[in-house]
Amino acid sequence: MATVFVLQHIHETADGADDVKFVGVYSSRQKAQEAVRRLAAAPGFADAPDGFHVDEYRVDHDQWAEGYVTAAGA
Repeated sequence: MATVFVLQHIHETADGADDVKFVGVYSSRQKAQEAVRRLAAAPGFADAPDGFHVDEYRVDHDQWAEGYVTAAGA
């Protein structure tokens, strides 16, 4: 089973919304963490150093299989 590691950066904007940046996909958690170290001082990222998130995903596997419901009026 192949696994990849997705790196994103999330921070809250002045109006309270989440701003999500898709940073990259890596073949190991270590490589994703190396990317965090490389990017932590970059403009924007440096303002929210705790915003990095690494998530593990299985390749060729449904990640969201339970469906969803949309709230009326939302």
